[in-house]
Amino acid sequence: MDLAGAALDDGLPSDRLLRVTVAQWSAALVWAAADGTIVGANPWFAQLAARPLESLIGRPLPALLDLGGRDWSAVWDGAHGGRAPPGIGTLCAPRSEPVPVDLHWQTLTDGSEPLLLCEMRSFDERERAEAVARLQQDVLELVATGRSLRLVLDFLCRQVETCAPELACSVMLRDDENRMRVIAGPSLPAGYSAAIDGLEIGPGVGCCGSAMWRGEAVLATDIANDPLWAGYSDSALMHGLAACWSNPIKGRDARVLGSFALYYHEPRGIAPFHRRLVEACVHLCALAIEHDRARAEINRLAYFDTLTGLPNRQLLTDRATAALALAGRTRQPVTLMFLDIDRFKTINDSLGHAVGDELLVEVATRLKRLFIDGDTLARLGGDEFVALLPGCDAAHASLLAERILATLAVPATIADLTLTPTASIGIAVHPDDGGDFDTLLRQADAAMYRAKQAGRNRCHFFRRDMNEQAVRRLEMEAALREALSRQEEASRTGGDGPFELHYQPQVRLKPPCLHRVEALIRWTHPRWGMVSPVEFVPLAEECGLIDRLDSWVLETAVAQLARWRAAGVPVPGMAVNVSAVRFARGDLPDQVHAVLTANGIPATDLTLEITERLMMTEEVGVHDALDALHALGVTLSIDDFGTGYSSLSYLKRFPVGELKIDRSFVKELDIDAANRPLVRAMIQIGESLGLTVVAEGVERDTQHRMLEAEGCGIGQGYLFARPMPADALAVWLAAEGKVWTDCGPGCCFSI
Repeated sequence: MDLAGAALDDGLPSDRLLRVTVAQWSAALVWAAADGTIVGANPWFAQLAARPLESLIGRPLPALLDLGGRDWSAVWDGAHGGRAPPGIGTLCAPRSEPVPVDLHWQTLTDGSEPLLLCEMRSFDERERAEAVARLQQDVLELVATGRSLRLVLDFLCRQVETCAPELACSVMLRDDENRMRVIAGPSLPAGYSAAIDGLEIGPGVGCCGSAMWRGEAVLATDIANDPLWAGYSDSALMHGLAACWSNPIKGRDARVLGSFALYYHEPRGIAPFHRRLVEACVHLCALAIEHDRARAEINRLAYFDTLTGLPNRQLLTDRATAALALAGRTRQPVTLMFLDIDRFKTINDSLGHAVGDELLVEVATRLKRLFIDGDTLARLGGDEFVALLPGCDAAHASLLAERILATLAVPATIADLTLTPTASIGIAVHPDDGGDFDTLLRQADAAMYRAKQAGRNRCHFFRRDMNEQAVRRLEMEAALREALSRQEEASRTGGDGPFELHYQPQVRLKPPCLHRVEALIRWTHPRWGMVSPVEFVPLAEECGLIDRLDSWVLETAVAQLARWRAAGVPVPGMAVNVSAVRFARGDLPDQVHAVLTANGIPATDLTLEITERLMMTEEVGVHDALDALHALGVTLSIDDFGTGYSSLSYLKRFPVGELKIDRSFVKELDIDAANRPLVRAMIQIGESLGLTVVAEGVERDTQHRMLEAEGCGIGQGYLFARPMPADALAVWLAAEGKVWTDCGPGCCFSI
């Protein structure tokens, strides 16, 4: 099928009128076969391609025509499936600019081979002007309808690349630290965008950095050899960017806001049409950026306090309404904290409003550091601040209030004066103190006034029981600090302190023998008596005392194991609980090694019990500590197994040697039939991974027999022995404990 030239082969349609029509058609026509080979063309196509008509026949059309990112097979399949919409492409001509063209596709067949007819029309000046006008209109419409700045600038870049497919566009913004930030660059390689994002603006930082620095356009016709690109060219060239033209975007005050850049894939200069596009785009970018900043300023004035920059009452109300609605569905607590600066009116009246304002800014700055993402700290006006704390219960609110009071109590120098701000804090908790924001705010305000009446510089809960808990918590923290100091002093002098370790045996079920003992801390307070570890250990974690507590327990327990062995008391090993917080310091392996060495205890005789929560952390330091402890020979045991996270992948990822089934599963093992399959599954998990399994809370002989029948290796609980002081354990081993220590012949610890 020969379709070359205006005068078609006489073997094909002989109608002269048809041949003349094709030859003189005002658009370029080209026919291609399935493999993309040109089988015919008219003179207009030859003129656009700047090649003799005869030389085009037999050449691959995709080599001459850039299809806008699509490959030939996709165009062919789409056209024959009725899915090839009109598009824009670029026709490459020798020794001249690429020609952007509109493309329209039509399938043809004469009964033999199918063909694809492409009709293309080039952009003339009028069409280019219309394209720029459409671009301006579309971008202005997006700006007017309030679309985000990122979306507007991304759309602008994409439209420019549609009009001139040989280009890649980018828009950079200048941030407050005088650095370049990529906000739009849809066709730039992701690796290149990442490489230039955040670079400091300067006179030799490629085209964009230099354009923003100079405030004028910068052109690099050959990035590889341009001195402005020294140090940056490798990244551009690696991603196929060979030339760049960047223009500064300036605001109405002539301040540089950013840059608009065109990238080319080969060294070259600027086409006139590209200049026209850039002139329009730089103006549109400036308009969009300034509109976005104006809108942000309006939003700031509407929702933020102008003095401190904190959210105002309106924004607080909006966020509180949303948080309370969510809490109603999820049953999570929401706390409202009302804070009023003590004696602020006296400062305003005596030192002036300027000093008062400085103090408010200082207070706001200190407070902002104490809140996490998701919390809202707002200024209602005057000296009143309110914090909205989604997911925060009364216990954590009490701790936060303590930190606030301590943070504010640091003296501040304002206007050459030393002032020590204090505050009164009222706390109300949803849903018990109110179901809506106005009620919670009123209750928190009332609680704040009670705090002022009680002497200022303190917090008060709206409900009496919560207030009593907060007071108890404050008292216990102070008592815990004092007890730790006394204990550390007693350890140095050899005296007795308020803390004591009790030891509970862990026994092997079959054959029966002592496996090891677990060290459990006890605290006796002169007024409260015996304080439960369930109460004071979490408090020690929250107030930063757990490191000292864990260190004392470890050193005391290992030293006691050494004393037992020196006295001939047969204790095979020691288990010690270690808080997850303790691992954050990074020195635990070194301390363990030092304590074992000092007491002559093999590392294999020490077991550290850790929680499932610790195994879930992604902190590299924690993983390193676990590996280091395992390398020493210390056994790692997962305490309270089954009560934490559902993922068990950590059992194969980390060097765990033992699982401890939580007492909640063992408690009703012989009562609730549903518990037995769960316990059986835990034992089987341990066995399949080669781990020792310890069951906690064994109190009845029936539980013992069922655990033994399921293959559980170790038991711990009141059935065998209660936790006891060191001296009592020695007596137990010599008397009642004999049945659990008689391993038979060859047991090195049998009595």
